[in-house]
Amino acid sequence: METTRYSDRLTPDNAALLLIDHQVGLFTGVRDIPVAELKHNVVALAKALKVLSVPIIVTATSPEMWGPVIPELTEALPGISIINRTTVNAFDDARFAKAVEATGRKKLIIAGVSTEVCLALPAIFATGIGYDAYAVIDASGTFSETKRITGLLRMVQAGVIVTDYSTVAVEMLKDNASPKAGALYGALDMPFAGLVGQLAGAFAKGR
Repeated sequence: METTRYSDRLTPDNAALLLIDHQVGLFTGVRDIPVAELKHNVVALAKALKVLSVPIIVTATSPEMWGPVIPELTEALPGISIINRTTVNAFDDARFAKAVEATGRKKLIIAGVSTEVCLALPAIFATGIGYDAYAVIDASGTFSETKRITGLLRMVQAGVIVTDYSTVAVEMLKDNASPKAGALYGALDMPFAGLVGQLAGAFAKGR
């Protein structure tokens, strides 16, 4: 496997974000991460990558069965078109596959509910056809610790890159002097981010 898959940097110009099946009905079964934390993380990820103008694709499977995408996410991405499908693996839906291809991006940042199916299956498939897939574990969730572990192991075996929601964003930000830094950290809404902003403001006033 190419070492560049693991050492290449994520940038706003080489990556796209795929949010798969963050649906109300599926959230009711999540047990490996507190639901409020999962909602926070996926919404923060979407907002942060929106700040960086990264293409975002949202899909839902059988909404009549599993419910709509959580309202917090649709509110964070006003006007976004959700691809409703019936396939288990999102890439088996031609519209989804074409939408991903249309981004022109090689690096796919993926989060989904559940981790071992809605995240893992597309991430493994994408890796197999030449994409670099980044699985955002804390913006994903599943129904038991066993499912979480088996999903993680299967992805790692297949060469999927495992990461978390804030690391993805700050890697793409690259420089805290960026004019987008304030908005990005605000979007991430990490517990200590407010303090960092206050310190930065205090240093700026002291100059």
